[in-house]
Amino acid sequence: MRVLTTLPQADLRKTAEAARAAEAAGYDGLLTMENKHDPFLAHAIAAVNTDRIELATSVAIAFPRSPMVVANAGWDLQVASRGRFVLGIGPQIRPHNERRFSVPWSAPAPRLREYVHALRAIWTTWETGEKLDFRGKHYTFTLMPPYFMPPSFGQRMVPITLAAVGEHSLRLAGEVADGVRLHGFCTRRYLEEQIVPKLREGMARSGRMREHFEITGGGFVATGADEAATAKMFEVVRGRVAFYGSTPGYWGVLELHGLGDLGRELNAMSKAGKWNEMAGIVSDDVVHLFAAVGTHREIAARIEERFGRLSDALNLRADASGAGDEVPPDVLQDIKRIPAAFQGYRTAW
Repeated sequence: MRVLTTLPQADLRKTAEAARAAEAAGYDGLLTMENKHDPFLAHAIAAVNTDRIELATSVAIAFPRSPMVVANAGWDLQVASRGRFVLGIGPQIRPHNERRFSVPWSAPAPRLREYVHALRAIWTTWETGEKLDFRGKHYTFTLMPPYFMPPSFGQRMVPITLAAVGEHSLRLAGEVADGVRLHGFCTRRYLEEQIVPKLREGMARSGRMREHFEITGGGFVATGADEAATAKMFEVVRGRVAFYGSTPGYWGVLELHGLGDLGRELNAMSKAGKWNEMAGIVSDDVVHLFAAVGTHREIAARIEERFGRLSDALNLRADASGAGDEVPPDVLQDIKRIPAAFQGYRTAW
């Protein structure tokens, strides 16, 4: 299993040191998110301050950006990292597109399908020099003068992973992407019964092999050096479960466990502005459904119980405060020894 951590984005002056520390500690990958900060900038710093560790967006919001803009960012980061960048993109929900980004909304799965194909068409033109001629319902790219083509340094095509929650997006990820980035609001049962079967349906459509398709996430991890530190992270996860559980789009997970009433109560509390009270109605048992919980010395076994044979990679942080190296290297190695199906991306021009 591959072990990932979060790259700090709040202060870019701290990014280089954190990236080097994570690489030295033995992490396999650094992740950025797009909530409060741009998902690409921190990776530019990490790319030129590390040598081995993978760099991935988890995720960049697709629709506010033209595929051409994302293609440029992905290409430059792939060159700077010498082939270590992975582009994770996702659609975000309708209210955020319309009201936070001021982007017109349409059915996300068909649009995201075109987005992935457009990115690969643009990159192929830059690598091979062939004419750019991508024509779709949502995106059209037919102009690429030589002056605007970045030089190739012989890097591999950037792997693309998709954020997926619903059945349509899960099938799409399996069909067209190199991997899937699952939401933390997920249980093992939901992984087994809902997510993996949909991904396999998508992979079957395009003949993709499971060993070249990475499943990342699918739950939270709450760990610390001792019981007190672990309990603190457990409360962080409780807050996350409460927040995401208030969103109707995620209620399928709760309904599978007979917890639909919890989601509706959380939703009502959110509408009443009772954000600070919501975590109080999420029981310990519910938190354990969504997370692997244990001290550093316990966590490898807990992760194998919770994620084993399903997920290929995990982010060890329950929050996004920074990369950190607080998990001992020997614990990281124990987690990395957990068997996983993924054997590496297969991207070709």
